[in-house]
Amino acid sequence: MEKSGETNGYLDSAPAGAAERGAPGSGGARRCAGFLRRHALVLLTVSAVLAGAGLGAALRGLGLSRTQVAYLAFPGEMLLRMLRMIILPLVVCSLVSGAASLDASSLGRLGGIAVAYFGLTTLGASALAVALAFIVKPGSGAQTLQSSDLGLEDSGSPPAPKETVDSFLDLARPQFLWLASTCELTAGSFFSCSQYATDYREVIHNTSSGNVTHEKIPIGTEIEGMNILGLVLFALVLGVALKKLGSEGEELIRFFNAFNEATMVLVSWIMWYVPVGIMFLVGSKILEMKDIIVLVTSLGKYIFTSILGHFIHGGIVLPLIYFVFTRKNPFKFLLGLVTPFATAFATCSSSATLPSMMKCIEENNGVDKRISRFILPIGATVNMDGAAIFQCVAAVFIAQLNNVELKAGQIFTILVTATASSVGAAGVPAGGVLTIAIILEAIGLPTHDLSLILAVDWIVDRTTTVVNVEGDALGAGILHHLNQKAMKKGEQELTEVKVEAVPNCKSEEETSPLVTHQNPAGPAASAPELESKESVL
Repeated sequence: MEKSGETNGYLDSAPAGAAERGAPGSGGARRCAGFLRRHALVLLTVSAVLAGAGLGAALRGLGLSRTQVAYLAFPGEMLLRMLRMIILPLVVCSLVSGAASLDASSLGRLGGIAVAYFGLTTLGASALAVALAFIVKPGSGAQTLQSSDLGLEDSGSPPAPKETVDSFLDLARPQFLWLASTCELTAGSFFSCSQYATDYREVIHNTSSGNVTHEKIPIGTEIEGMNILGLVLFALVLGVALKKLGSEGEELIRFFNAFNEATMVLVSWIMWYVPVGIMFLVGSKILEMKDIIVLVTSLGKYIFTSILGHFIHGGIVLPLIYFVFTRKNPFKFLLGLVTPFATAFATCSSSATLPSMMKCIEENNGVDKRISRFILPIGATVNMDGAAIFQCVAAVFIAQLNNVELKAGQIFTILVTATASSVGAAGVPAGGVLTIAIILEAIGLPTHDLSLILAVDWIVDRTTTVVNVEGDALGAGILHHLNQKAMKKGEQELTEVKVEAVPNCKSEEETSPLVTHQNPAGPAASAPELESKESVL
């Protein structure tokens, strides 16, 4: 009977296994469906970029008016407004909660590593860009170009020249006047944050000798745009202050943590609209182009040099740095960030990419929330590797355009100024162009040729933004790895202490005169003895 039961059991289980083996396609279909479900957003985003390019190319022959193109770009404009809406609460809450969740030593250590990483990678990107510009010589043969022959009809006017000292002071002033002067309640929005900028007023003086002198006096003005750098500094200081309060600041810390989680829920909803917005952004931008053939043939060497620098730095240098520190495959790490990269390519805004980058780097790559929400907002503000490459190539391009041979001192000035000015570059489309004027003024070059850069910025700015956000993401990955390594080392040291303590305790028990007559059977056997002794007593 037992044998029969075993046989029946075997026969009963055979059809199930045979059925599984008989339907090999079902397992593959389930795996395929699971893959599509897990990577649906990535596939939709990449498809949206391709569909947008096809849509723009197909509609170019219809000769749409500027009004019709503006209507076509409306879904993309809505995406940009959604992302900008979420930036302010995301930056403030994530940095406050991140700074409050780290102790002082961890905050100082991670902050020091982050500053060193951002500074060295930006300086290296600037050096790479200058070397490529001298090798390729993008400005040779382009001395007769006019901006009206190249790009968009409304490419804009170059920024007014500004003194180098005032340009750097403009980066420092808003950081400590943020609450006082740059955020105010308005009827049109909940918070309207602007940036401080120096303008000039010319004053004419008549001397007693009849001579007329002109004096340029700097005056403070406010320009449109969110002061992200001031937000970052304020949120970090507030988080550290709340941590310092101890139990009194716990309620406010919990409030910021809850606010941050609610903001990330909003981000997850917005992410499903990203493919739609990206498709119309790319399509409308292609429709706004004049003549791509004239554009590429006229400024092709400049565009090629900038994109080549972005490719080398983003495809070789940054992944190599990540591999050296973590000994992990950097491209597997970057593969989980396809959606933020596509968003960066379409929006040309590292600030607008911040919400999707936070979500993907935490969910797809498993980076600690304390690390990502502490380092990514800072990186989106101060880490501009792509912008440094773009600015250095543009500076050398304009020098070659004006037949100016740069000397060693001017090259050093370009490197230092590009590294410093990229920290204050706005994380918005064409934000890096405004900081090129600082470099040109520092080395004594005219700024009127910036109109050529503005005409083609919409092409170069896409790869610029992708490299910017890639540097932020890999920096967060490196910090996460170093933090995990430090935590494991601390746990290992703690375990070693405990292992050493066990034999010492055991030896004390064996040599103690109080336990010399203990029952050899152990604690379980000695329990009745204790009970009997208590009863005797």
